[in-house]
Amino acid sequence: MVAEGLRKRFDKRWALDGFDLAVPAGTVCGLLGPNGAGKTTAVRILATLLRLDGGRAEVAGHDVAREAPAVRRQVALNGQQSTVDDVLTGRENLVMWGRLYHLTRRQAEARADELLEQFGLTGAADKRAKHYSGGMRRRLDLASSFIMRPSVLFLDEPTTGLDPRNRGEVWREVKRVVAEGTTVLLTTQYLDEADQLADQVVVLDTGRVAAQGTPDELKSKLGGDRIEVVVRDAVELPLVADVLGPDAEVDPDAFRVSAAVTDRVAALTRVASALAAKGVEAEDIALRRPTLDEVFLAITGHRAEARA
Repeated sequence: MVAEGLRKRFDKRWALDGFDLAVPAGTVCGLLGPNGAGKTTAVRILATLLRLDGGRAEVAGHDVAREAPAVRRQVALNGQQSTVDDVLTGRENLVMWGRLYHLTRRQAEARADELLEQFGLTGAADKRAKHYSGGMRRRLDLASSFIMRPSVLFLDEPTTGLDPRNRGEVWREVKRVVAEGTTVLLTTQYLDEADQLADQVVVLDTGRVAAQGTPDELKSKLGGDRIEVVVRDAVELPLVADVLGPDAEVDPDAFRVSAAVTDRVAALTRVASALAAKGVEAEDIALRRPTLDEVFLAITGHRAEARA
């Protein structure tokens, strides 16, 4: 999947203004960005639901503007709004989608049984969908996207509103279909989701790519590992800051001091010894790596919670 210089205008505002993207087959690309950054617009153009105003894009080897029908035969889009019919059973939902894709009744029933097994829903196949848990409904929704075995899957915030357990279930299914060769473009409101699933992350801001790379590459731009020291008494904060050096960052509300380090375990040992020498009894000393949330904040100027 490739996009070069995509542009899309709504009234007087450019939703996309020179958007570039390259997603190798069989990988997951996480698309992040603040409200109005252009994420949904990009997905809708690549899925042939919107016409572009400039640039070009290819999905599954076909031009999205000139070969839209061929693109549609190769892709599936799973949005935030569920396509599950609560009145039907899990099997009936999948058979219905198979028939909508012009499969014969026998073909649709066979494909439904395959998908129910693949997505771990065989035991609930004959239960009405209204009795499914949130995670089961989402897996059934994902299963419906695979009726025609798409080469490319667009996932628009696939786990919004799910609890951690159900999110984990959906993550496992996404990883499984990617392992089978499907290419995934994922928009998400959870940065840990991008961290878990994405081979590469693209951060959009005002219609352009603000940063891209693997999650680890983006984190490394913030200076790599950090050491954090939490103390019991605020009066000890200056002592800790002195130990961590001139670049130490002090958070008086959390009784915490942190600083970038390059030698990890050696730094942890050195700091612990220096604090003991100064008579500081730390509540906690830990090494941690930057999060994608911190990357997002550094790039866009605000935290990820403001995203759509």
